[in-house]
Amino acid sequence: MSEPHAAPQPSYRLIPSRFPPIGLFDTVATTADLEAVMELAGWTNDRLVAERIARLPVAERVYGRLNASIVMASFLHVAPGGMRFNGPDLGAWYAAAKLVTAVAEVAHHLRREAVATGAGVLSRQYRVYSARLEGDYLDLRGLRAARPDIYASDDYAAGQVLGEAVRASGGAGILFDSLRHAGGLNVVAHRPRNVQDVVQGDHYDLRVEAGSRRIEARRLAA
Repeated sequence: MSEPHAAPQPSYRLIPSRFPPIGLFDTVATTADLEAVMELAGWTNDRLVAERIARLPVAERVYGRLNASIVMASFLHVAPGGMRFNGPDLGAWYAAAKLVTAVAEVAHHLRREAVATGAGVLSRQYRVYSARLEGDYLDLRGLRAARPDIYASDDYAAGQVLGEAVRASGGAGILFDSLRHAGGLNVVAHRPRNVQDVVQGDHYDLRVEAGSRRIEARRLAA
């Protein structure tokens, strides 16, 4: 594996527009205030979210700045089986060096949903976020042939073990090749505090077909 490397600047992430950018963490000033606000908002009543908050060191929690809630949500709301480089116990911030790569990654999962639900066509609206990622990232680029276990398209087991080892060791995260966009670069940040200068951008409508690799991405008017 290569030496640690800086993340691409900026990087891009798409989030479904149906998930509102709730500012729970954005305006809280202190850790004590954060605990009180989370309790009032009912976050601590969600057992899984409460457990994930407990796993996230206080020093890593993000609050008191614009779009802090977007960052925290990526760590506290996790897919049941985890993702490529994180298990189900705690999430991470996934992004891409280019917007077109982020679109291709999201469209892949949207197409899988279409196939699973028997929908011939599926469309969904997303909003774009750009961010500056601090820290040095483990560089896995160019290792698809050498580490097929980590790059497996349908099995995240090896990648999750590696990703959680990076997190446990204090590492910032991982750089890796996109499987959905040839030549594309992805990054996963395992530390919320490293996700800086998060800015909301345009909204897009993505449309995919279950039986085709075609992706239609239409930027929506402001």
